[in-house]
Amino acid sequence: MGSRSPGLPSLRVRASDAVELMDDPACDPERLARTYADFRIVNAFVSGWRGMYRRDIRPALSRSRPRTLLDIGSGGGDVARALARWAARDGLLLQVTAIDPDARAHAYATGLPPLPGLTFRRALSSELVAEGARFDFVVSNHVLHHLGAAELGGLLVDSERLCAGRVLHSDIERSRPAYLGFGLATWPFFRGSFIRADGLTSIRRSFTAAELRAVLPGGWKVTREVPSRLVLRWEPPAVAAVASAAVASAGAPGSGSGSTDA
Repeated sequence: MGSRSPGLPSLRVRASDAVELMDDPACDPERLARTYADFRIVNAFVSGWRGMYRRDIRPALSRSRPRTLLDIGSGGGDVARALARWAARDGLLLQVTAIDPDARAHAYATGLPPLPGLTFRRALSSELVAEGARFDFVVSNHVLHHLGAAELGGLLVDSERLCAGRVLHSDIERSRPAYLGFGLATWPFFRGSFIRADGLTSIRRSFTAAELRAVLPGGWKVTREVPSRLVLRWEPPAVAAVASAAVASAGAPGSGSGSTDA
């Protein structure tokens, strides 16, 4: 007999047709606003951006030369705000541009107090490509699971065209521990938002490492982060070559990285 627990949906196949409540244009605007606000709490615990900032972004920042970062699909803007705040607290210069095509997300994000070094735009990544924009970092959080195969391919192509330094696309990995853990951790909380229901749907929609490896073009890699996260990474060939040489000369590949190749 199957080992699936009662009430636990099958996670063997990606539920790409499942729809999140907040993606409904007619959803309750008050619950949507609460959901955007609650993302700040949820992402602080599960997104892993504090660690990625320390490992992957901060070492390349400077006190004298501004660096630029693009956050694609920024939603309510909590990750973009966090990255801008961390850099400012470290005395480092980082200009963050956060884009999202959803008018509701843009209205929420721009309705919060402005933050130095942070700009929000209602735009698609393809529009910035057409403008010839370039950034030192291109990142996204919880965007991948919203995409079909063609859309994922488009995001990766746009990311390569937009990035002069490093791409980091972070999302949940579909798994039983992730589903059960999120369900239990959020059960008593977030009653006035879509966080719990949509979070569980997001996990069902998410990729596994093997599924991403099967569709990634050359030069991209997947790493695993804790808890239950996958990060798509890419660097321009010249940047990747310099990084590889630095690792080789240090004689300690991957030491202290906090992530593993998936």
